[in-house]
Amino acid sequence: MNKKKQLPKISDAEYEVMKIIWEYKKIMANEVVEKIDPKFDWNAKTIKTMINRLLKKHVIDYEKQGKYYIYYPLIKEEDYQVVATQSFIEKIFNGSLNTMFASFLKETKLSNDEINELKKILEEKEEK
Repeated sequence: MNKKKQLPKISDAEYEVMKIIWEYKKIMANEVVEKIDPKFDWNAKTIKTMINRLLKKHVIDYEKQGKYYIYYPLIKEEDYQVVATQSFIEKIFNGSLNTMFASFLKETKLSNDEINELKKILEEKEEK
């Protein structure tokens, strides 16, 4: 079985915490509290609860330095993005990448540069 498919589910709120941990590689809980987007209006206790959930899911771990706990990721952001993307496509588009792209392209205004970039990606994929 593919290792990536075994990654635990992360809630949207936990994902916001993970983005900070991925960005800083090693970080203390109070630093996560300082860096979380203020639009979420979460208090320190809420954020620390999410950190504890991520620990229980074995998505992050910690090392103790004196009286401080330094948290770090156990999974790569890129690995999680692949799994989350596959899950999204499966859930919303019944696993059909073509349906997802058709929906996206129909509803999104793209610049010529964006269209050319998409063409380039498809051409490179076709060559492989």
